Amino acid sequence: MATFPVINLEKLNGEERAATMEQIKDACENWGFFQLLNHGIPHDFLDTVERLTKEHYKKCMEQSFKELVASKALEGLQAEVTDMDWEVMKEFALKLEKLAEELLDLLCENLGLEKGYLKMAFHGTRGPTFGTKVSNYPPCPTPDKIKGLRAHTDAGGIILLFQDAQMSGLQLLKDGEWVDVPPMRHSIVINLGDQLEVITNGKYKSVEHRVIAQTNGARMSIASFYNPGSDAVIHPAPALVEKEEEERRLYPKFVFEDYMKLYVGLKFQTKEP
Repeated sequence: MATFPVINLEKLNGEERAATMEQIKDACENWGFFQLLNHGIPHDFLDTVERLTKEHYKKCMEQSFKELVASKALEGLQAEVTDMDWEVMKEFALKLEKLAEELLDLLCENLGLEKGYLKMAFHGTRGPTFGTKVSNYPPCPTPDKIKGLRAHTDAGGIILLFQDAQMSGLQLLKDGEWVDVPPMRHSIVINLGDQLEVITNGKYKSVEHRVIAQTNGARMSIASFYNPGSDAVIHPAPALVEKEEEERRLYPKFVFEDYMKLYVGLKFQTKEP
């Protein structure tokens, strides 16, 4: 089994740029996932985000979750968030959004598309959307009986994940086997969503992934989603579908909002083109 791709973005600025771009290309075509090091977000800032997230869970949600488990009433846990440092989280989101747009331009370069093409493809009339979701997966005494998160692909554009540096659990499906995405301190995990698979006409992959429950500790996950605007019209880039090969266009043209309505009902079903 090949090694999970880890890409050092600093190398884009030196003699190893061509080799690093080839690494990104291979990861997009054959994995749909890769891990970024030296991505420009300060390590001490990421440490602060991790600390705030774990403190909030410990203080506001952990005991309530345990009580719900004991009562077997796991219908969803909500807690009023009153003490979170929203300025830090807002800054975190802005940094991730900027990184997402930088990555999209690197993908454009590898695909032979003009700079900014992917961002414009996501634009619609109001621009791309960006959101961040914080998850905590508590330890599970019977991981054989429950999934942390069932297998699925992500519906949107490009996903940036800041995950726990100690606890594993995220896996992706490659060549029919589940492969661990290794925890790596201060890294950002990237995975490609369904819309990038469509725009690249299947050249880049949106792959199934899941989270498995663990017995020996809680796992933090902060996922940020850079998605098309709701009225963006998504279709394979014309430059990637030769005119004489029009019949090889693998995906239809559709409005992203319509895709999302379909996705809600099919998210955890077997993935099909």
